[in-house]
Amino acid sequence: MSFYDLYRQYKEYDFGYVFENATREDVLRVIKKESKTPEDFLTLLSPAAQEPDVLEAMAQEANRVTQKFFGKTILLFTPLYLSNVCENGCLYCGFNKNNTVRRGILSLEEVEAEGKAIRESGIRHIIILTGESRKATPPEYIAECVRILRKYVDSVSIEVYSLTKDEYQMLFKAGTDGFTMFQETYNEDIFPKLHPIGEKSNYRKRLDSPELACQANYNTVNIGALLGLDDWRKDTFFAGLHAMYLQKKYPGTDIAVSIPRICEHEGVTEFEAACSVKDIDLVQAMCAYRLFMPRLGITISTREPAGLRDRLIGLGVTKMSAGSITEVGGHADEVKSDGQFEITDTRSVKEMEEAIRAAGYQPVYKDWGF
Repeated sequence: MSFYDLYRQYKEYDFGYVFENATREDVLRVIKKESKTPEDFLTLLSPAAQEPDVLEAMAQEANRVTQKFFGKTILLFTPLYLSNVCENGCLYCGFNKNNTVRRGILSLEEVEAEGKAIRESGIRHIIILTGESRKATPPEYIAECVRILRKYVDSVSIEVYSLTKDEYQMLFKAGTDGFTMFQETYNEDIFPKLHPIGEKSNYRKRLDSPELACQANYNTVNIGALLGLDDWRKDTFFAGLHAMYLQKKYPGTDIAVSIPRICEHEGVTEFEAACSVKDIDLVQAMCAYRLFMPRLGITISTREPAGLRDRLIGLGVTKMSAGSITEVGGHADEVKSDGQFEITDTRSVKEMEEAIRAAGYQPVYKDWGF
């Protein structure tokens, strides 16, 4: 059985009925349950959960559960873009191959300089990203970059195109210990329309990639949906269902989700999101994730504004990016490309550390599990 089999069981589910008929009493009852089913998760995502006293009850319980399993700590990491050369035509992304933006690829010498600069900032966890082009950034190049960066940091995660199981294992042997991939939207029917060009249009291949990373023994596997491409409640539900599937099947892997919203980009078309995702929606999604899966890692990136990110500390988040740059390079020298999306929280690593401490939490630069 793959996650796709579980997805199909819920694909035609009557989400509208649950969202329209769930009451505040239903949500309050679910909050108190010891363990929660996927149907309970849907109830936590219903509009009824946004009633002020109900959302407050969810937030308080999310805070209690997060402290129980993670303490009052936030792990800091920073992204490093190796390349923005891409062969896909994703309608919502600045890396779209038809977009006339400045492209760049880091040389191995530049990767070394970036690693040194990131270490000097205090960060010990990096996620490396590329555009989706095997020709521009083959797996062997990514592996060599990982080997270089591991001289300077304690953990390197990848967010790249879909690989084979053997390629994931090859990168694991090179020093990769974390994996991130967004399904973007779990709606199989609209997926091809959003991804009309390139290998990313293969819905099943992308859907199965996180499981291949689990099988390759990665320590952490992070998934998620880009909220706004479809009904945010449905995509949040399927991302949670996917995380539940992976956590049960691969108990030795730390499973996590990210909760990104669409940001402005340099797109080739005027892309319109399917729905607006408000701040209160993001808060509800985070609390619902935490109550549904108490041991789930939750990441909030610099897509979100500083004030909101600060207020989310304590509601479930366990990992936050800092000193982020969405262009190629930029930590050691000038950036080599245009960016993928606009960063909203532009604070430095030091400023992020201070904000976390001000909230009564401890910033963590090295995860002692690695």
